[in-house]
Amino acid sequence: MANSTNINHLLEHNVDEIIDLASLTQKLNSSKPLRIKLGVDPTRPDLHLGHAVTLFKLKEFQELGHIIIFLIGDYTTRIGDPSGRSATRPALTEEEIEHNAQTYLDQVGKILNIDKCEIRRNSEWFSQMTFADIIKLLSQVTVAQILDREDFKNRLGNNIDLAMHEIIYPIMQGYDSIQLKADIELGGVDQKLNLLMGRHLMKKFDLPEQDIMVMPLLIGIDGVKKMSKSLDNYIGISESPDQQFGKVMSIPDNLIIDYWKLCTHISDDELTNIQKELSSNTNPRDIKIQLAKAIVAMYHDAGAADQAETNFINTFQKGETPPDIPTITIELIPTPIADLLINTALTTSKSEARRLIEQKGVKIDQQTITNPEAVITPMSGMVIQIGKRKFVRLG
Repeated sequence: MANSTNINHLLEHNVDEIIDLASLTQKLNSSKPLRIKLGVDPTRPDLHLGHAVTLFKLKEFQELGHIIIFLIGDYTTRIGDPSGRSATRPALTEEEIEHNAQTYLDQVGKILNIDKCEIRRNSEWFSQMTFADIIKLLSQVTVAQILDREDFKNRLGNNIDLAMHEIIYPIMQGYDSIQLKADIELGGVDQKLNLLMGRHLMKKFDLPEQDIMVMPLLIGIDGVKKMSKSLDNYIGISESPDQQFGKVMSIPDNLIIDYWKLCTHISDDELTNIQKELSSNTNPRDIKIQLAKAIVAMYHDAGAADQAETNFINTFQKGETPPDIPTITIELIPTPIADLLINTALTTSKSEARRLIEQKGVKIDQQTITNPEAVITPMSGMVIQIGKRKFVRLG
């Protein structure tokens, strides 16, 4: 099914850890198409570049002829994955979950051949389980196994509530693997304990244990925490070319190599050359422009990447207004500046508006606003700007 070069690349490129490597290698060297599982919870409508690291690995499996199972956790989303969380996730309605799930499928098609994927939802089995079924499942795992998790320990140690429904989340994810008869499951480093739960439960149910492939995490554009929809530090794979370009340009310089490695199809030799450029006198901004164009071209096309570069230079280096500003219609009457920012959805509170004004982060028609008590008379065509990337035009 695959030659050794393809398998070596599959096992080594952008992979953090494999359990069990010997088992997985043996499976890949057989002629049997393997069932490769990826589960996602549609907590927000956007997939981002952090998800794409795993999706491109799935594409490698798919191109080798294996079966990709894209599992939508419509039932587990009702709980919310507690991995790495310091608080309980807010609950979503069934309508929100289904809307987000559909956008996921639309976006996954940018990377995978979605027509050849096995699309499943874990409501298929969880909605049919009785309470007796749930008790039987929970009996396969000890309290010590669950509470040994670092994130759970931290919350309990800091007197932060840990709800009972969060405790069973890893068990539910593990049970998904049983229902899907997964040969391999992929997930980020923060998912390792959930992935191992699948191996544990499969063994308990006398099934062959799935191997797991742990993928590296992509740090978000804040340069601090993993890319996350919840933290709003992400670059969406369906965002516009200008949004993607601008966000890539905002990443800290120390993340340039990680983004080249994890978010593009760059070769090892090309990556080495970029590392040499960064260690010489090359301006990191120039390397980021190349990176931003490479990423935009992947999710749009080369023409869109060139135009996004032009728009970025005009907007942020020449101080011009971007061409595709959203237009908002509001009542054109004299309005305190803080209320105007709230009415145009540029801020969510008066305190945030005041802070932005004091930091000289608010402009109207290119003029910086310095008085947080100012009263503005809105006019059609007026452009309001927050920071470097948020603009609205009044209709």
